[in-house]
Amino acid sequence: MKKTNNGLLLWQFLISSSNCCQSSKSLFISHSSPLTLSIFRCFGTKSYSKCNFSEEMKNIRGLNDALSLYDNMSRTTPLPNPKQFNQLLSSVVNLKEYSAAIYIFKDMSCNLGFLVNEYTMNIAMNCYCLSNRVDYGFSILGWFFKRGCVPNVFTFSTLLKGLFRENKISEAQGLFRKMVKEGLCELDVVTYGTVIDGLCKAGNTPMAIEMLRVMEKGRSCKPDTHIYNMVINSLCKDRMIDSALKLFDEMSEKGISRNVVTYTALVCGLCYLSRWSEVKMLMEEMIGYKIYPDVITFNSLVDALCKEGLVDEAEDVIQIMKQQNVTPNVISYSALIDGYCLQGRMDEARYVFDSSMARMNIAPNIWSYNILINGYCKKKRIDDAMHMLREMPRKGLKPDVTTYTTILKGLFHGGRCSEALEIFDELQAVGLIPDFYTYCNMLDGLCKNGEFERALLLLDALESKGGGKHHLHISYYNVIMDGLCGAKKLDVAQALLRDLPSKGLKPDVVTYTILIKGCCQNGLLEEAKNILLKMEQICLSPDEITYNAIVKGNLRGGKYEDAAKFFEEMCDKGFSPDSFTFELLLELLGTTEQNPTIFKMIQKLAPNTLKQKLPSQ
Repeated sequence: MKKTNNGLLLWQFLISSSNCCQSSKSLFISHSSPLTLSIFRCFGTKSYSKCNFSEEMKNIRGLNDALSLYDNMSRTTPLPNPKQFNQLLSSVVNLKEYSAAIYIFKDMSCNLGFLVNEYTMNIAMNCYCLSNRVDYGFSILGWFFKRGCVPNVFTFSTLLKGLFRENKISEAQGLFRKMVKEGLCELDVVTYGTVIDGLCKAGNTPMAIEMLRVMEKGRSCKPDTHIYNMVINSLCKDRMIDSALKLFDEMSEKGISRNVVTYTALVCGLCYLSRWSEVKMLMEEMIGYKIYPDVITFNSLVDALCKEGLVDEAEDVIQIMKQQNVTPNVISYSALIDGYCLQGRMDEARYVFDSSMARMNIAPNIWSYNILINGYCKKKRIDDAMHMLREMPRKGLKPDVTTYTTILKGLFHGGRCSEALEIFDELQAVGLIPDFYTYCNMLDGLCKNGEFERALLLLDALESKGGGKHHLHISYYNVIMDGLCGAKKLDVAQALLRDLPSKGLKPDVVTYTILIKGCCQNGLLEEAKNILLKMEQICLSPDEITYNAIVKGNLRGGKYEDAAKFFEEMCDKGFSPDSFTFELLLELLGTTEQNPTIFKMIQKLAPNTLKQKLPSQ
């Protein structure tokens, strides 16, 4: 039989698969997968002698190698044993070519007449779950029952992982309860670990702790170091460091070993709460147990120190890493660059970028460039930022949406509106899709530069894309309304508010706060009070910013009694005046002949400050 081209073979394969498999609708393919290869073999009379395919599998370097080997295996007479086919299928999964693995699975079972076993079906199920198609993963359960196979603990753990991966938390919890109640399989530490990990990543740490306690009560499956590490890490990310430390002590009491991952999670959590003395104690304890910090531990320290403004100390940590034979990586230096940028020390940031990383033979990545570009933009060194943008392709890096959004924001803040619009066009021309932050910065930049007509046209364009959940967000309207209020165009802002229900959007606290602030700036204090009243009527609670806006508005308008009333409400709800409100109160105290209302407001806040401000009697 004469061999046809790959495109025709692809078509023939799809036809044969759909004819022989009732569940053909579950076939899907990623357009990025090069499946027009020898997988779609030519069914001829030629056969290959049996050989040691297991040895050939060791030489697989990419999808082409795997597909070529599968082509040879499928034409061998007799067919290789199931173990070898499963090994090949696993190799394709390890290459992360999930669509290709699914097609091989279908071809094995439909065209080759290969009797797939539990291992084969578990691999196929895993591919679907990794491709975010857990619904197709569940369809593989039907294959188990049709072939008289019993799903095992790996099968159900795979489905659980797939559900958590797609954020189907309630479905995952339901499946787990069913597994326990009906005894579908014998649960092991991997199953519990899957559930605990999924709950932690979903932000449901309390439920993860409950699951850990369930494990402890069981007889055969006790929590190990890995399980505790998941929960401790999640608690640290939730800033619940004291609860994490209790679990840490509990590990020691129960004889569960602690490793570098355990200590790193705690070090990171303590760093971000600036509990430096405890960080030092923990590091000393760690080394005392001969558990040495790794690059992740050191990177956590460097990043936390930089965010705390202790960049020179972070530099010292980099040097300690080298002394301890822990090689700093691109994350280490990027964190250091970010630290210098946050302090506006751009020349030092550039030195680390150009020289320090080069000495360690570390190439900057997109993250490194974005950090430096953001630093330049904040210092209004837009030309330097643009130079970095143009340098990226020469270094083999493709700027991403964050890169362009950062440049766009910098150009707008520098008043270079036309160049910002060109960057926005370029972003789309190179095949990138603007995200939420891009649009917010576009709308804000246009408003700040007085281009309200352009901003409203962009909003219309977003609405015309289909509106609703995919393209519209209340924040877009808030940005424009804030710009309009700042430009004394309150009537246009109010018109936008009235149109929101027709767009399927509800005003939020920010929306009403912007309008209250706008009313106050235009001297419409009664209207501002009515808006606040409307918020309460629709059960939308004012926040700290809302109260500060209306207190300042009434103070500036000379309505001291109203200001005091809102001030009392603010304090009763646990909110505090911001620095601008406090400064305004102090300013008024010296210009209103010790107005008793102003006096009482300040006295409630800071009696010591009041004593210093007033002359002694």
